[in-house]
Amino acid sequence: MNVVAPFEGIGASVRRKEDFRFLQGRGQYTDDINRPGQTHAYILRSPHAHAAIRAIDAAAAKAMPGVKAVFTGEDMAAENIGGVPCGWQIHNKDGTPMAEPPHPVIAIGKVRHVGDPVAVVVAETRAQARDAAEAIVVDYDPLPAVATTEAAIAPGAPLVHDGAPGNLCYDWHIGDKAALDAAFARAARVVKFETTNNRLVPNAMEPRAAIGEFDAMGGDYTLYTTSQNPHVIRLLMGAFVLHIPESKLRVVAPDVGGGFGSKIYHYAEEAIVTWAAAKVKRPVKWTADRTESFMSDAHGRDHVTRAELALDPDGRILGLRVHTLANMGAYLSTFAPCVPTYLYATLLAGVYTTPVIYAEVKAVFTNTVPVDAYRGAGRPEATYLLERLMDVAAREAGLDRVEFRRRNFIPVDAFPYQTPVALQYDSGDYVSTLEQALKTADWAGFEARRAAAAAQGKLRGIGISTYLEACGIAPSAVVGSLGARAGLYEVGTIRVHPTGSVTVLTGAHSHGQGHETTFAQLVADKLGVPVANVDIVHGDTAKVPFGMGTYGSRSLAVGGSAMDKAMDKIIAKGKRIAAHLMEASVEDVEFERGTFRVAGTDRTKSLTDISLAAYVPHNYPIDEIEPGLEETAFYDPKNFTYPGGCHIAEVEIDRETGEVAVVKFTAVDDVGRVINPMIVEGQVQGGVAQGIGQALLESAVYDAQGQLLSGSMMDYAMPRAAHLPPVGVATHTTLCTHNPLGVKGCGEVGAIGSPPAVINAVVDALRDFGVVHVEMPATPAKIWKIIHGHSMAAE
Repeated sequence: MNVVAPFEGIGASVRRKEDFRFLQGRGQYTDDINRPGQTHAYILRSPHAHAAIRAIDAAAAKAMPGVKAVFTGEDMAAENIGGVPCGWQIHNKDGTPMAEPPHPVIAIGKVRHVGDPVAVVVAETRAQARDAAEAIVVDYDPLPAVATTEAAIAPGAPLVHDGAPGNLCYDWHIGDKAALDAAFARAARVVKFETTNNRLVPNAMEPRAAIGEFDAMGGDYTLYTTSQNPHVIRLLMGAFVLHIPESKLRVVAPDVGGGFGSKIYHYAEEAIVTWAAAKVKRPVKWTADRTESFMSDAHGRDHVTRAELALDPDGRILGLRVHTLANMGAYLSTFAPCVPTYLYATLLAGVYTTPVIYAEVKAVFTNTVPVDAYRGAGRPEATYLLERLMDVAAREAGLDRVEFRRRNFIPVDAFPYQTPVALQYDSGDYVSTLEQALKTADWAGFEARRAAAAAQGKLRGIGISTYLEACGIAPSAVVGSLGARAGLYEVGTIRVHPTGSVTVLTGAHSHGQGHETTFAQLVADKLGVPVANVDIVHGDTAKVPFGMGTYGSRSLAVGGSAMDKAMDKIIAKGKRIAAHLMEASVEDVEFERGTFRVAGTDRTKSLTDISLAAYVPHNYPIDEIEPGLEETAFYDPKNFTYPGGCHIAEVEIDRETGEVAVVKFTAVDDVGRVINPMIVEGQVQGGVAQGIGQALLESAVYDAQGQLLSGSMMDYAMPRAAHLPPVGVATHTTLCTHNPLGVKGCGEVGAIGSPPAVINAVVDALRDFGVVHVEMPATPAKIWKIIHGHSMAAE
């Protein structure tokens, strides 16, 4: 009896291959790695947000047991070690470049945020290194600090960097101001709205870690690190920090336990351990503890925004004006400048027909941890602003919030749609996505549920968010013109072995997305090789030709497309070999999922037949075709991809405590072609959890002196299982028109659509209290004050 193998290609819910080793404890994370002769580093960090360093006395530390060396910023500067570079440059509205102050690997002369590295101790054990660090005496001269964007731009504010007057990094504008003024002049109604997008701490399950190693014989460095893009780390650290050829630096990113953007960047600690390894002539390992992560990992969000929306008499949008203050923190992180500009302001049209937009973004330095991309990176900030503004505008215009959105949607026949802020959307069907979500969430039956909750003494609300994002981050020509200092293509190598198994080498990096399964499904679908016989190799610059890493939901849209192009080359070469073996013309050879066939005949050869012939060329046209079956392709897309969707949240509020419970959540997303429905569902659910965290719980808070008040899990609230409802996930597909897979990306959609849906639901629940807006996070204390403040005022 013939047993038919289960379908494992595109569209199949194949179980994640990688989970077997993770569940059995066989994953290998950076902290699991221990190199022969390894030493340990402990980094002494500033307790001050802003202070001059008068002197550092490390004599006692150097004499302590096990200590191999103590290094300061002056030691690195003496060897011409460069500062941590920024990978993106923004220009001001007058065309001048942004302020780009130096970012020393270890502070020199001044510290600029709590947690700024001041010295590093290398010792035989981590405990010895920590003890010695405590013996270092640093003479600080504390200086006034600025912790918020408003404080930073106030007249006479202390300067974070002397080279950035007024603490301004850049003043960037996009749009047609004259056209916008004209639109507002003819508006029937102008809706004004102000909001803050709260600062977040990423808090991946795995803290960052790094191991530096130096081979004195060959002069080669190796860095093991928790990174989402090892090739970019190699490029930045080799060229700009250590000043060594890339060929002398290998970067390995093994299993990574979550990133959410925070592990994209080149961090000082990576340079510290790599440089120190050469100095002590032994491997040097550093692993952050959780509190250290709070003050060393790049934070996310932190925008303060004023917006105005112009409407015509029928409630249609005429124009949008936005002014945003974006916090950069104390230094420019790798991609920080592009987040509040080209990943934020260019998305301010959202899913709506908005004839004209004018946005001004001022980025400022503060005495806080640097701010960079966090799951969604600019897109959640734009969506939150728009979707809260749409609810406020509908209310002021006396329109139903769903109908208000529907009448302003970009119609399906308008694609490709050119927005007034640079981007051109290629596909979408926002009405269908909305209708599917309304039906799934039983929007029509909500008022009965509201009444039932009221009978139990609860306030119930429902909120909607119809969003769009730009991801598949690329294309190189576009991002280069917008300030990127590197191309954002991707590479894929397909290596078919003699017996037909396949190895895929990719520049994308997996840190929870399920690449080892999804990428294998692409091979299964196109080459007909079982998923179990496909190995995915990533995260090692010595093995993968090159690549730009994983962020911006680009792995499948860009990395997967590179693989698809490489497989096309494999098939083309395979046809030539098959034609020779079957004595046919190449034009007559067809290929489908593992089988080469002479058209119209029963003559066939399997992929294994062809690969074996390619590597054992005793019957092979060696004069015409090189042996072997391995191909590499680079893919640089023509446009971003544009996932979108509709998220609907239902909440209940306890009147006595102010606690908000999300009791139901529906997510209908258009992520393009779905490769693995189960993985898409997991990605959306994870993003929704983070979005609920931002909406209700999370906020990184500094005091006026720049001290991080929420610097541990004791003070920084994150969602637990009890905070999360069942999340209903569905998809409505329109294909991307410009990549070969038709995919758009799903890694960030959950975190983009959910925060405004939750806050819109909270405001709806509080409608009888005259509430127009509640800032994130909507904590119990905040909600309790609204409810009881209203009650006490009524009395």
